[in-house]
Amino acid sequence: MYNKITVPLDGSRLAECVFPHVEAFIEEYHVGNIVFVRIVEPAVIFQSGEYPISPEILRESESAGKSAAKDYLDQIVNRFKQEGTELQSEVLLGRVAESLVDFAEKNGSDLILIASHGRSGVRRWVRGSIADKILHSSTVPVLIVRALASEGES
Repeated sequence: MYNKITVPLDGSRLAECVFPHVEAFIEEYHVGNIVFVRIVEPAVIFQSGEYPISPEILRESESAGKSAAKDYLDQIVNRFKQEGTELQSEVLLGRVAESLVDFAEKNGSDLILIASHGRSGVRRWVRGSIADKILHSSTVPVLIVRALASEGES
């Protein structure tokens, strides 16, 4: 049923609560391809008119973010290495929800597997929910794993 699953991660313990599900998809359902994705948002620095920020500094900031994201994803791929499953990592630059949906749709994903903090009410309205945005804008099915309170948001 599922051959290619996209798993967005942000480096937090909360996002990593999907790992048992990744293991189940690999071991029990023999999913052929798992793509771990980390999205680096473009550097935006608010400045006063007195000290302009050079484009070079912004590029360096984005480059450092992409490099750290790649290192993180390489560790995750090594953790899940298993015969019969192709593991990939992708670092994208852009707005998180939009970039992820676009990537999953263009790359033939059968499922997006994502963690959610499970906020509701005013907290959800104020802070928003990436998982909610993905759920409502993706044509690819989305499986949302709600993190337990003890998993924190580190």
